[in-house]
Amino acid sequence: MSRKRIGFMKFMNVQIEQLKSANRFGTAKNYQKCLKSFSTFLKGRDVAVSAVNKELIWQYNTYLINKGLVKNSISFYMRILRTVYNQAVKQKFVTQSHPFADVYTGIDQTRKRAVPEIVVKELKNLNLDNNPELSLARDLFIFSYCCRGMSFVDVAFLKKNDIKDGVICYKRKKTGQLMMVKIEPCIKAIMERYNRNSSIYVFPILKSVEYSKAFREYQSAINIYNRNLRRLSVTLRLESTLTSYTARHSWATAARKHNIPISVISAGMGHTSEQTTRIYLAMLENIVIDNANQTILNGLGV
Repeated sequence: MSRKRIGFMKFMNVQIEQLKSANRFGTAKNYQKCLKSFSTFLKGRDVAVSAVNKELIWQYNTYLINKGLVKNSISFYMRILRTVYNQAVKQKFVTQSHPFADVYTGIDQTRKRAVPEIVVKELKNLNLDNNPELSLARDLFIFSYCCRGMSFVDVAFLKKNDIKDGVICYKRKKTGQLMMVKIEPCIKAIMERYNRNSSIYVFPILKSVEYSKAFREYQSAINIYNRNLRRLSVTLRLESTLTSYTARHSWATAARKHNIPISVISAGMGHTSEQTTRIYLAMLENIVIDNANQTILNGLGV
């Protein structure tokens, strides 16, 4: 690509294709959503990377506000554009001018998604023998919780060969970070309920081995999962609805309640957003995290 006048949209499309090649379809989908929005703002025209300056980004920010987007949604688009722009800087297509300095790129605190431990325990003990679909949703939720809030995408793609010597060893789809979770009795019991000899996956969520097809199956599966969690929320008469994120938030909340250090919680969940935290967490031994998880699971009586 010529560095004289490379189009920002063209450069962004290249980034999207690279994400797809790396099987990062979720991130690629977010980039495509952002690309569509930015292209609509630009009325379909492309602009040079060097034209992405403070004035243009401020105009786009105003455009999104006028469309009625909330602060976090606007930040979602801005963070993606900033990442693409910084990649262009890294590849020397443009000199850094910090065009996003005047717009919000943070994450506002949202309504808490966590539920108390007693709710998790009630969900675990529900008799769902006559409803296999809800039983699976419940088991996936409890499995996620017991595995330190494992994301649904990682649960869905979890393979049998990720399990070795009493440990689940997998890479987070979101960050690529290697995670190791000691298999506690409650985790083992759930996995054994869905032990299918014909599948490479631990749970009956995906069928395809080819990643792009499997990812499409995952997108359908998470919609079904959230729908069934809503049904379980009604059964439990909860004020707030369970979602695919609730198990993750609930584990973190329970960990804080048990006075587990935030550094250990962050390591247990695979957070890598803060550089200083990442450096510190790299020094933690996995046994510290496993002991923290065991403390939480004892509260479930397992």
